[in-house]
Amino acid sequence: MKTDIQIAQEATMEHIVKVAEKLNISEDDLELYGKYKAKLSDELMDRMKDNENGKLVLVTAINPTPAGEGKTTTSIGLGQALGKLGKKAVLALREPSLGPCFGIKGGAAGGGYAQVVPMEDLNLHFTGDFHAITSANNLLAALLDNHIQQGNHLCIDPRQVVWKRCLDMNDRVLRNIVVGLGSKMDGMVREDHFVITVASEIMAVLCLADDMEDLKKRLGRMIVAYSFDGKPVTADDLQATGSMAALLKDALKPNLIQTLEHTPAIVHGGPFANIAHGCNSVRATKTALKLADIVVTEAGFGADLGAEKFFDIKCRMSGLKPDAVVLVATVRALKYNGGVAKADLSEPNVEALKKGIVNLEKHIENLQKYQVPVVVTLNSFVTDTKEETDFIEQFCKERSCEFALSEVWEKGGQGGIALAEKVLDTLENKESNFKVLYDSKLSLKEKIETVAKEIYGADKVTYSNAANKELKRIEDLGMGEFPVCMAKTQYSLSDDQNKLGRPENFTVNVREVYVSAGAGFVVAVTGAIMTMPGLPKKPAANNIDVDNQGVITGLF
Repeated sequence: MKTDIQIAQEATMEHIVKVAEKLNISEDDLELYGKYKAKLSDELMDRMKDNENGKLVLVTAINPTPAGEGKTTTSIGLGQALGKLGKKAVLALREPSLGPCFGIKGGAAGGGYAQVVPMEDLNLHFTGDFHAITSANNLLAALLDNHIQQGNHLCIDPRQVVWKRCLDMNDRVLRNIVVGLGSKMDGMVREDHFVITVASEIMAVLCLADDMEDLKKRLGRMIVAYSFDGKPVTADDLQATGSMAALLKDALKPNLIQTLEHTPAIVHGGPFANIAHGCNSVRATKTALKLADIVVTEAGFGADLGAEKFFDIKCRMSGLKPDAVVLVATVRALKYNGGVAKADLSEPNVEALKKGIVNLEKHIENLQKYQVPVVVTLNSFVTDTKEETDFIEQFCKERSCEFALSEVWEKGGQGGIALAEKVLDTLENKESNFKVLYDSKLSLKEKIETVAKEIYGADKVTYSNAANKELKRIEDLGMGEFPVCMAKTQYSLSDDQNKLGRPENFTVNVREVYVSAGAGFVVAVTGAIMTMPGLPKKPAANNIDVDNQGVITGLF
C-alpha cells in the first residue's frame, strides 16, 4: 500500500475554479492562491445569506489512541461517498497545526484514498491563516509590554499580565520564560508564557466570529491583564484592535480546496479540542450550509471533547443545529481502551475488545443526551478480524444504534457508500431535537461539574485555590453565564490519560481557570494538560524532507 503522501502526490487535482463550480461559485467569488487553493470572498457570503440551509452532519469519535484513528479520514470519505450517490455535499474541516504535524501526527489531511489536497500545502503554511493569528497575538503582546515600558498609564500590574505569546509549534521550553532581561530600555523584567497558536484566544475568536464587525468586537474585549486595583485591561484599552483586525483581514475568509475525488472542502480555523474548543470556524460551517444539501463537519478528538464543545459552545453561540452525528470507532482504539499497548494493537484480541468497548458505550450514551440521531461507523483497518467486527456491530444493534463499516482509507468514496446510505436514511427518517447539555444561567462550577459528571462520568470535581479565586473573579466581572471549555486529555474520559475504557469512581481536578472574554467562554484546565505541548522523543519532523525538485516526503 502506498503512503498517504504518495497517494496525494500522484492524484490529479482539478483547478479550484472547476471545484467551485460544483457549488455554483463563480471565479469572481474566489481569491486564488495558485491553482488548487482559494479563499471565498466576503461578497459571496453576503449574497448567499438568505439561501436555505442544507443538513448538518457532525463526525466525532471515541477516545483515540496516541496515533489517531481516522476521524478526519472518515469525514472526508463520507463526503466523497455522498458525492458518488449524487448528493451535493461539501466538507467543513479544520486546518492542521504545525505542532502535531512535526510532533506525532506528521499531518492531518485524512489518509489513504480519503484525503484533502494539496496535502502538503494544507499541512504546512496553507494560505497563511495560522501565521496571521500568530502575528496578531504577538502584536498584542508587544503593545502590552510597550505600554508598560512607556509609562503604564493604564496602571497594569506586571504580576497580573494574563496575555501569553504564541507559536504554532510544540516547544515545551517556552511554557514558562522570563522577558525584559538586559538594560532598562529592554522592558520590565517579568515572567511570561507561550501557548501554541491553536490555543490562542485569537484562534477561538476568529472561529466564532460572524464577520469583521463581530471579529473586532470580540478582539476588543479580550482581557490582557489586570490593573493594580484589580480592573481588567482589554485590547481595546491598548488601542490594539484595529491593527490586529488588519492582520486578520484575509484569515477571516474560509478556504476552499478539494478531496482526492474532487469533493469541495471548506477548511478554516483549527483550535485544538483538548485545550481549546476544537471546531472549524462558524463562518465556514454557515457558508457550507448555504452552498450544499449536506455538510459534513468534524470536531476534534473524542466526543467527550470535540463534540461536547461543538454542541455546548459552537452551536450555542451560533444557532447551528446538527441533524445527525456519526460516531467513529476502530477496533484498534477499542483494544487500546481495553488495555492493549500501542505496539500490539494490530494483533487480534477479542477479550481486550470486549473490555474496551465500554468506551464506545459511554460515548453513545453521551451523544444521545443531546437528542441528535447517532450512526456508529467502524473505520476499517486491514488488521481487523471478522470476529472483532461482528462483535462491535452486534454491540451497536443491541443499543438501537445504526451501524456501518467504513473502508474509505482503502477504497475512497466507494468504501463509504454503506455509511453514506445510513446517514441519508437517518437524515430522511429520524428527527433531530438538538439541545445543549446545560443552561447558561448555571454557575460556572455547576457547568464544569455537569460536563465532568454527565460526559466524563466523574464522581466529583475539585478545584485548586487559584482556580477557586479566578472563578469568583470571573463571575464578579459579570461573565458567569459564559459556557465552559474544558481542557483535558483526549486519551481518557477522565483527566488522567492512563484511565482507559470507561473509568468510574474518579475525581476531576481543575487546577487553573481563565476567561476568554473575546471568545465568550471560560477555560477550565484539568489534570496535566498543557496549552504548549512538547515534542515526543522521536518527532515526526525527523522523517520529513524535501528533494531538489521540491517534492516533500515524510508527511503522513
